[in-house]
Amino acid sequence: MPREEVSGGSGGATAMPAEAPAHAAPEAQRPDDLLRDQRTRRLVPIDNLKAVLVAWVIAGHAFLGYAAMGGWPYDEVAETTLPKTLELLLEIVIGPTALFVIGTFFFLSGLLAPHSLAQHGPGGFVRQRLLRLGLPWLLFTLLIWPLVMWVAHRAAGDPLPIWQALQARQPFLDSGPLWFVQILLYVSLAHALLSWIVQRHDFHPRVALTLVTAALAIAAASFIIRLWFPARSQQVLDLHVWQWPQCMGLYVLGVLFASENWAQNVPRRAARRGGIAVLLAIAFGAGVLAILGVSDFKRDDGPFLGGWHWQALALDVVEATLVVGGSVWLLAWAQRWLTSRAVRLTRLARSAYLAYLLQVPVLISLEIAGRLVPWPAAVKAVVVAAFAVAGSFGLAWSLTHRARGDRSQ
Repeated sequence: MPREEVSGGSGGATAMPAEAPAHAAPEAQRPDDLLRDQRTRRLVPIDNLKAVLVAWVIAGHAFLGYAAMGGWPYDEVAETTLPKTLELLLEIVIGPTALFVIGTFFFLSGLLAPHSLAQHGPGGFVRQRLLRLGLPWLLFTLLIWPLVMWVAHRAAGDPLPIWQALQARQPFLDSGPLWFVQILLYVSLAHALLSWIVQRHDFHPRVALTLVTAALAIAAASFIIRLWFPARSQQVLDLHVWQWPQCMGLYVLGVLFASENWAQNVPRRAARRGGIAVLLAIAFGAGVLAILGVSDFKRDDGPFLGGWHWQALALDVVEATLVVGGSVWLLAWAQRWLTSRAVRLTRLARSAYLAYLLQVPVLISLEIAGRLVPWPAAVKAVVVAAFAVAGSFGLAWSLTHRARGDRSQ
């Protein structure tokens, strides 16, 4: 999501004739340059896809703040909770996407990282990542997130001392929704180091074999890691170690396909197979839950989260299939349908990273304000979600627009 990660192209070979781009319908056929904003050379479909995913995450957090299953820390002080039937619906709708949305961000970052490395060099690439990833994460960890959660607790009548908001957070040094930003920073720094040590060689991966191998490797690594760090476990700095195989695997997958020009054209066959894999994974996961009679995943999730359980392996396979197939399919979908270069829409899309950061004060403020209204949790969640998405993107657009105006003077 960081702004610099949507600039520039991937470079490398074009799509092979035998595997036409996923957006190669007659009305969508056009030179690759038309997928870019000619003023900034940004890849419009990727900008727009990131904006859609950020909006989905913000809306999901709004609902999870009122859910007993958790997922957004406002549930620590929520004044009301969603009905169980609605929570079950949320698990069905949000659950699968929660397994691959973050992985998709890593996939997109990996696709565009080689161009940025070539353009800025390893040193410039590292400085750029430290500024745009490291600095926001550090500010959120030490200041913004503890302060926001302190305000939320005080609004709920909990006399939490401000120093405890930092010291007593679980996990210690929690950064809220920016946990994955620090992981992306570590992966990016490792990528820069490797590019400096190892001379680059042209590599053209076989699509089907590479995708299947990536899914199998992510599933196997996740199963092994979760023997010691079960899913949803907490570590200092909120490292999400249990999710590292997915994050690193998708970044590497993006880097591998950067030379194949996937940032602009995902082969149609790969997109179709990715979509089929997603459907099969969801069907398999639903079948397992139905056979076991699981109706409350939070209550019965123990064997799925890690350890020597076949349920844990099943979840790892489903997750790996979803994140690999889903990321490829989503990118192809964006390249076909999210191609609008309308000025207002593109400006909003470019502010997606800042909107993601601003969701923290915007969303918590709206939830605190909602305490004054005696509405059911479902109504509050819908209203808060709508205003949080609009408010986060609106404020982000305003700040970036003003910054551009100041620079142009």
